[in-house]
Amino acid sequence: MKDIEQVVILGGTGFIGSHLKSRFEQLGLSVKVFGHDAFQSLPHLQSLINGCDLLIMLAGANVGERWTQAHKQALWDSRLKTNQLLQAALQDCDQPPKRIISASAIGIYPESDCEHPVDEQCTEVGLNVLGQLGVDWEAASRKLQPEPLIFRFGVVLGADGGALMKMLPAFKLGLGGPVAGGKQCFSWVHIEDLVHAFEFAWHHPEMRGVYNVTSPKPVRNRVFGQALAKALHRPFWLPLPYWQLKLVFGEGAQVLTLSSAVIPTRLQQSGFCFQFPEINQALQNLLSDSKK
Repeated sequence: MKDIEQVVILGGTGFIGSHLKSRFEQLGLSVKVFGHDAFQSLPHLQSLINGCDLLIMLAGANVGERWTQAHKQALWDSRLKTNQLLQAALQDCDQPPKRIISASAIGIYPESDCEHPVDEQCTEVGLNVLGQLGVDWEAASRKLQPEPLIFRFGVVLGADGGALMKMLPAFKLGLGGPVAGGKQCFSWVHIEDLVHAFEFAWHHPEMRGVYNVTSPKPVRNRVFGQALAKALHRPFWLPLPYWQLKLVFGEGAQVLTLSSAVIPTRLQQSGFCFQFPEINQALQNLLSDSKK
């Protein structure tokens, strides 16, 4: 297989897409990134993806917002309708992409604790909104041709975006503490490891199916919070109870309270090595980078 030269990232104008763009450009590839406007019409979308070598599909509304009825609908529409349009565009391409990598999330799995993590062999689905969203999202992705490699992301940690950036202001003020008791397991991944997983997949075209992209060492929410407070030299003492989360996020509070212990068995079996498998090491790296 010849080297990939043209990369298109759909839904790539945010935090994760910007890091992917930077990395693939460092490898000497041509990268084009598009947001929602890519899906304005079938002919427009087709013109963007035709002739590319690698298509990365990241489109999807952020789950970490307050879940109004409108936002819940957007969670589905931004994943299913975009994939349906992409499916039609791919069918009409003169030169369809040679490979596709589609994003998914570990919310598809049932709840699990840190002592009993699950991996890709788990076929059960979470009996909640996130579980059903994951099922519907991946079903839509699998209709794409060529069939995509599916990456199920854990919570992606980076100092310049995502969940960590939202947590930092409170923790920097010394207001960090356990969320809803802090016993729930937290499956996370350093942004650099996630980016390297995409690079690894580019170098290994034999990869097929579903891969978890999470640190091999999930931790309890309390342990994560303590590590973050320690990295910032701040106290860890102010609990954030469930009822307060419910006021802020509505039904979306489950994103922070469900226990999710997921490990990347297939990725590691493929030979992938994590640069930041430990939460203390990951946070020290991210927070030292943010101070530069």
